Amino acid sequence: MEMSTTMKMNNKFINVALRSMAQVETASQPALSGVPAVEMQAKHSVLWHLLIDLPIVLLVAAVCICLEVGALPSRRSGFTCNDPALSFPHTGDTFSISLVAAITVIVPFFVLWAVEAMLYQDDEYNMKKRKMLASAKTAGLIYRDYIYGAVVNLTILEVVKCVVGTPRPTFFDLCQPDKALTCNDSEYVSSYKCTSTQYSRYLQIDSSRSFPSAHASLSVYCGLFLAWYLQRRAFSWHNRSVLLIPLAQVLALVYAAVCSLSRLTDHRHHWWDVLVGGLMGVLSVMYTIVVLCKNFSQPAVVSTSDISSSDGNNHQAVQRLLSSAPRVVVP
Repeated sequence: MEMSTTMKMNNKFINVALRSMAQVETASQPALSGVPAVEMQAKHSVLWHLLIDLPIVLLVAAVCICLEVGALPSRRSGFTCNDPALSFPHTGDTFSISLVAAITVIVPFFVLWAVEAMLYQDDEYNMKKRKMLASAKTAGLIYRDYIYGAVVNLTILEVVKCVVGTPRPTFFDLCQPDKALTCNDSEYVSSYKCTSTQYSRYLQIDSSRSFPSAHASLSVYCGLFLAWYLQRRAFSWHNRSVLLIPLAQVLALVYAAVCSLSRLTDHRHHWWDVLVGGLMGVLSVMYTIVVLCKNFSQPAVVSTSDISSSDGNNHQAVQRLLSSAPRVVVP
């Protein structure tokens, strides 16, 4: 009687285990019937990107370039005659706009890629399936959100510059307005024409675009984004080197601070230009991190290895269930 009861219990546990294994195998098999639908959705997504998104990006870029080079009309504020705040000589830029653009666009991707590659180093699936390619895909998705925020920030900056049109501290040297020599000491001049032959037309137009500072905004945006990303995704007290990530964070913040302050030492901006530009960079990076990147709280890509390891855990649970079944001891 006891032996019969034990056999029934064994059969019950085995049936439960077999059903669990069948469910795991069914869940792990790809839905073949859904493949055409996925491919069709991907094609539609590509068409939307080509027909809608790409023209919008090109249009925004064209408008920004036209505003920057003066092809589209923009406002120019007047000046006070002999204003000492506008009489500094033009000595160039410590950080050129091309250098700031290169740092903003290039450096973050390689930092993201390096960090995501380190996060994948213990992943067995990606060790077999080209870890660098998988980590580059993950980094690319985060980088996409980063670039989107940078473009939004830069577009707003360019529009505000052209709407406000305040003169730079080097305004008299770059523009050499025609009425600067004939106006009275405290007279306000609202209409003038640049007569400089020493500097290019672009610098003459740029002499009336001091507010806000694009250098400060972009450097703060890039530096804060990298520092917070490293904190959320890379920093741990259990790392082999505890100080490597903090050092990288300090470098990112130092770049943001030095680039912003150089606009004052170069006399390219007033202090309020740098302050507002930095605040715009802070707001832009908060929008990118919190809204677009979800504070880096979830991986950008669900790794296939997570699914594989989940299936393995299910199989291990079934094995533990079988091992915990009562055994029949034959006397």
